This record gives sequence, C-alpha cells and structure tokens, in this order.
Amino acid sequence: MIPDEQFLTVDQVLEKLIKAIEESKPLSLVRIGDGENIVLAQDSVMTVENVLKEKWAQKANQDRKLKGVTLPNLTLRDQMVDAIKAADIVGIPFYKNDPILTENRLKRELTDQVFSYFQINPQMVCHTFVNRVFAQKKQFWKELRSKKIMLIGQWSEQASQLLREKPYKMNICINLPFDHNYQMDHTLETIRINKDNFDIALISCGVNSVVIAQKVAEMTGKIGIDFGKSLMFMVQGKAGLTHSSRGAKIDLLP
Repeated sequence: MIPDEQFLTVDQVLEKLIKAIEESKPLSLVRIGDGENIVLAQDSVMTVENVLKEKWAQKANQDRKLKGVTLPNLTLRDQMVDAIKAADIVGIPFYKNDPILTENRLKRELTDQVFSYFQINPQMVCHTFVNRVFAQKKQFWKELRSKKIMLIGQWSEQASQLLREKPYKMNICINLPFDHNYQMDHTLETIRINKDNFDIALISCGVNSVVIAQKVAEMTGKIGIDFGKSLMFMVQGKAGLTHSSRGAKIDLLP
C-alpha cells in the first residue's frame, strides 16, 4: 500500500477538484475510516459475528440514524467495494500519528486487510480527513461559489441555511435528506433525475457516502464529494471557516 509520504496533500486534492470544475469533468472523492472498514470487514476479513461485537456496529444497530446503516449489510459492503475501485481519489488513514479517534486496529491496519481481500488498489489516495480541512479552506468555498450545489444527508436542510449566508454565499439548489441505507435506491434515482440541476454534491450520509459520491460522478458526470461529518459539524459550530474539526486542524494535513 501507499506510504504516508506519498499521499496527496489537501492542496493537491483541491487542485484536482478545481481542474474538474474548470473542465466540467466528473470527479469522485470517497473516504475510508473505521466505520467503512467495519462494513467492508463483514464476512471478508472478519466474521459477521465478530463485526457485530464492535462498538461501532453496536451503536449503528442501536440508533438507526447514528451511523446510517444496520448491520449485517453485505449489499452495502459490495456496493462500497465497487465504489472504491471506481473512485478517482480515496481517503484512507495514515500509518503513523493518525488523528482518527479509535483503536489502531480499526484504522489503517484494517484498511490494508480489506483492500487486500477485495483487491482494491487506489491510484490516488489522501487522508480520510481531507473533507474536514476542505471545510476550513477559503479557496475550497470560493471555487464552489459559482456552482450549483446539492447537499445530501441528515443535516442537509440546516446546513443549506448556513451555507447560503456569509461567509459562504453558496448556491444550494437541492437538499436531499438521508438518514439510513434503506433510502439508497430512492436517493440514487433522485440524483439521476436531477443530473442537469446541480454541479457538485456534498454528501454526508455516513458510510453510504462512499457509494453515493462515486455514483454521482458515474451517473451524472458531475462532482461527488464524500463530505463525512462536515455538514453536521458546521451546523453545530464545530467546523468551517471559523472553527476547526477536532483532530483535523488546517495545518495538520498540508
């Protein structure tokens, strides 16, 4: 696998995003953290029984909206594998000093295991928290300002109100609420129907974002960005141009 030193920096990912915007070309950015690793580990590098013992899985099954999926879900696992293989840029954890707040065994160690099992070999990788640093970058929001933005996720409506105001001044044209994986088919169909009504999708749907971000690029020729928890954190005043997300300060990932 790619060593930490060969990761794209946040600025390099932003350059690729800007190029896609300027050339009106599709781009998909997906991100893998501990939750995605656990979904991918189902009946592959871990038994389903052991997956269900993980705290992340238990929380997901206790509260439907918390993680956006109920396990086991092998269909989502397989959709995620296909999406990661097809994505343009894949965010993964660092080997060293990774800021994701969970056990090391659930971070890069598990990513390598599931990638090896499913023969996933991304051509371009960056850090999983690229989305959180994007939220802090004026240049990111400046590039999006002239485009029609679709927000997808549980926090899309509240985030749209925030992003329409200063200092963001975004053109939020579509909000798609998304709480749980059962909404996947309907959401993808809605995206397909609206392919001429947006330019960029910011997707905050938990582990489902991996699939949706890649499908945005594949189905519509537009830009799909797995935006992780950033929309929620922005609404909560924990991220954005005036706040840094915990573990992902703007100077942490160059």
